Amino acid sequence: MALPDPAPRRIPLRRMPATTWQRQRPTWRGAAPGLIDAALKRALARPSGNWFVLAASSEVRDDRPFGRVVAGTEIVAWRGADGGLLAAPGACPHLGAPLCRGAVAEGRLTCRWHGLSLDAGGFPGWDPFPAYDDGVLAWVRLDRVGGERPLPRPVLPVRPDPSGTIAAVESVAGRCEPEDVVANRLDPWHGSWFHPYSFIGLRVTETPSGPDPDPDRMVVEVAYKVAGRWGVPVRAAFSCPEPRTVVMHIIEGEGEGSVVETHATPLGVRDGIPRTAVIEATIATSERSGFAVARRLAPAIRPLVRAAARRLWRDDLAYAERRYTLRTTGRWPG
Repeated sequence: MALPDPAPRRIPLRRMPATTWQRQRPTWRGAAPGLIDAALKRALARPSGNWFVLAASSEVRDDRPFGRVVAGTEIVAWRGADGGLLAAPGACPHLGAPLCRGAVAEGRLTCRWHGLSLDAGGFPGWDPFPAYDDGVLAWVRLDRVGGERPLPRPVLPVRPDPSGTIAAVESVAGRCEPEDVVANRLDPWHGSWFHPYSFIGLRVTETPSGPDPDPDRMVVEVAYKVAGRWGVPVRAAFSCPEPRTVVMHIIEGEGEGSVVETHATPLGVRDGIPRTAVIEATIATSERSGFAVARRLAPAIRPLVRAAARRLWRDDLAYAERRYTLRTTGRWPG
């Protein structure tokens, strides 16, 4: 698949070679289980500093609390008087009422059960967690859960300048563990076969090799499908900055510099089966003059980006759930 010429065209669309789903080149030989497993093991061995993605930054507001269970820990998050992100145990220290149903005013969180007012200073038996807002995602540090050496901030990938981007975050959940989500994302070979509605002519051109590969990434050439044979070709690199994150950087073609971050956050165990949230952040940028117009239309564009991510992960989570079932019942191939 030919990538765009160095000089950008007025319209990034390309007419792709005619083919059918059945006649596209098989990718199963390239998707070697050993290669994917090795990439997964390297990712899982990296430090996270005990940081977990909690939600999109925009989900945590200054007028009401946000609640979520992360790794079995009930968490409530809200905004302080200065707009900063705050996170703490989700049960009121008085009688255990759910603080996510409380109220927020002037940076203080008030429990609706008996009116106990709480802030970043804490309360006997109730200590806020370290929290971090990177401008797109809200993070919480859970040292008892993570068990690693704490880091002062999450391990973040390189992102484009936020002043020239459109960011959209989608969240879905499945019955699996974070490693099943990461393993799925570290298999780009399935793209054109499993998601023909989104990708055309995907080809993996670079894979990590050796016990300590540098760079430790996978590079693909693919066209994002627009309609019929028309697509937008790009070259993208996949890498893992920490154990629960897979990042795709557009390194050549339309939207160069754009990033898609896939974060896998463990939620807890229900009926004996773990649940994991996939929180995917798409951070798009472009040097085209028309992108300034697109940024002004961001409120209308974000739902479309989120819908596309939701459709992909509806299918991929089904496979991640199957992977979890197979490997935990001794039926995993090999």
